[in-house]
Amino acid sequence: MKQLLVACLFVLFSLPAQPQSRGLPDFTELVEKQGPAVVNISTTQSVRGNGRGVQPFPFDENDPMYEFFRRFIPRQPGMPGSPGAPREFESRSLGSGFVVSADGYILTNAHVVDGADEILVRLTDKREFKARVIGADKRTDVALIKIEATGLPTVRFGDPAVLKVGEWVVAIGSPFGFDNSVTAGIVSAKGRALPQENYVPFIQTDVAVNPGNSGGPLFNLKGEVVGINSQIYSRSGGFMGISFAIPIDVAMEVQTQLRASGKVSRGRIGVVIQEVTTELAESFGLGKAQGAAVNAVEKGGPAEKAGIEPGDVILKFEGKTITSSSDLPRIVGSTKPGSKVTIQVWRKGATRELSLVVGEVADEKAATRSSRGAKPAERAANRLGLVVSELSAEQKRELKVNGGLLIEDVRSGTARADLRPGDVILALIARGESIELRTTEQFNKLLAQFDKSANVTLLVRRGELQTFVTIKGLPDRRTE
Repeated sequence: MKQLLVACLFVLFSLPAQPQSRGLPDFTELVEKQGPAVVNISTTQSVRGNGRGVQPFPFDENDPMYEFFRRFIPRQPGMPGSPGAPREFESRSLGSGFVVSADGYILTNAHVVDGADEILVRLTDKREFKARVIGADKRTDVALIKIEATGLPTVRFGDPAVLKVGEWVVAIGSPFGFDNSVTAGIVSAKGRALPQENYVPFIQTDVAVNPGNSGGPLFNLKGEVVGINSQIYSRSGGFMGISFAIPIDVAMEVQTQLRASGKVSRGRIGVVIQEVTTELAESFGLGKAQGAAVNAVEKGGPAEKAGIEPGDVILKFEGKTITSSSDLPRIVGSTKPGSKVTIQVWRKGATRELSLVVGEVADEKAATRSSRGAKPAERAANRLGLVVSELSAEQKRELKVNGGLLIEDVRSGTARADLRPGDVILALIARGESIELRTTEQFNKLLAQFDKSANVTLLVRRGELQTFVTIKGLPDRRTE
């Protein structure tokens, strides 16, 4: 009997451990402790107009709530869109924010308070305060506002760097004006780059975020703020499962400058860059796709003074590795203007260390873009299916270039490449070397050296911009 008991115990302890069942996380304690630091922000702005065609309700016509309000809340005299509407009316909007210091400093989005004539902050205890804008930074969409109050509950800050994809996160805000609404989800991605958003490595989540959530905090399960809910990806105007938050470390750097001077100072080096694809890396002779490819260098700018040239690939900035091109604007922008830094570039198959003094970003100016057109010449295309001609002396002076070939027509063989009539091909890049193009004969001889499996990268000028275009595989012919 004793031997049987021992055998049973041996078998029992030899069995593999069963995973413990885990339920969904409980957010109640987090909300109870951190919810009071989240505020509702409503703004009022005077808008001039005759009121015609203005939506009487704060919803898009495709929104289900629009139909509800249209049916059950009749228009009152004087409302926009109703007879007798005034020529000047008030536009109201809603947003969220959170208290970062007990004496009344609040973080929110810049677009929440942009153009507001009056800002009203409502706390969870129903107290209301008028707020003033300390400063707003449109490039990161961060604003700092202040109310005259003391002893306010404040949030705690976390480190977005240790946030993991798949980790649970919670948003608290005022979607459609419903105060202190709580939604939860997971981190979908980190370091997400968005078009026209060069300075923010967004946190992507699937937390339900809707109009009114903007400016509210994104919490981790420790109850620490890791981001500011800023944008959603939507085709309907409502939540579709993709939302973006500004990392709190980026926001806090901005608010420190806003509190000190009311504005944000950023570094710049004066280059136009693009992503290094696998094909570009092969053309440059790089072992892997990394860094930021320099398309153009601003004349007289910090980069030109440092010796950076078009065709260089910036690999490191002051010791920080540039994994993708989107890393460079963020790192440079966070560098204090006037700082002397070291930049590592890849040029003609080797790395070089250059010293550079960082400049300062000026106010944004609208860039003018010119377009060029050319009537196709009645002659054969080259191996790439392009009809090109040499630039005249006048065209060179206008473009401020020494050489280049004008694309007059794009025929077969290059449909998959981003080339169009009016583009100017400045150089051909292959095996890590950039070769300036001056004549059609030179261009054709260079193309003849490649076999049909080769990838050809061209430096192309379009209007005021330059870009690298890679053509994957060449037609097995010389002309058509």
